[in-house]
Amino acid sequence: MSWPFLAVFFSGWLFVDASYRGLRWQRWVFKPVTLLLMLLLAWQAPVLGATGYLIVLGLLATLVGDALLLLPRERVLYAIGAFFLSHLLYTLSFASQMTFSLFWPLPLALLIIGAALLATIWSRLEEMRWPIATLVAMALLMVWLAGEQYFLRSTDLSFSLLAGASLLLLANIVWLLNRYRFTFHAADGIVAFCYFVGHFLIVRSLYL
Repeated sequence: MSWPFLAVFFSGWLFVDASYRGLRWQRWVFKPVTLLLMLLLAWQAPVLGATGYLIVLGLLATLVGDALLLLPRERVLYAIGAFFLSHLLYTLSFASQMTFSLFWPLPLALLIIGAALLATIWSRLEEMRWPIATLVAMALLMVWLAGEQYFLRSTDLSFSLLAGASLLLLANIVWLLNRYRFTFHAADGIVAFCYFVGHFLIVRSLYL
């Protein structure tokens, strides 16, 4: 395994560990460092192309969103906009690699998941209802396109994209539930793990 992969794993592990144990300063350091290392890893892909550039831009949008959440006064609305853009760029990247097909159980399952999530947190969202609903819809679309590609081709690349997109969706779900419905101690650790591994698997697809 090359040193960029090892550096990403080490930094990501420190980020996940800090999130689980509540070490705020360590999380502030290693979250952007991990994303920057993943950007470097994506940039060094053997063949970047349009797909790779979209993934790089998606990582940059994620980095901006994280920075907004780390400010002393969180800019949640702008952060959600940055995360929406990140998911959109990933979705465009997935769409550029596929021939469209329809495996209908997947969108049906995703619609049920999205509806259940929004029904659970809707009354707590207040003025954030539509921005968050839009973010959830984009995350579901991202997973759907990654899933369609996997069920069409069933390659290591498509599996990496589906697993990565699914983990990012799970990170969004846990983050929203923890923020707007009920809090639990392990939430930050779960979100950090799904967030790191999800982005990493999407970057990893550039090497397959």
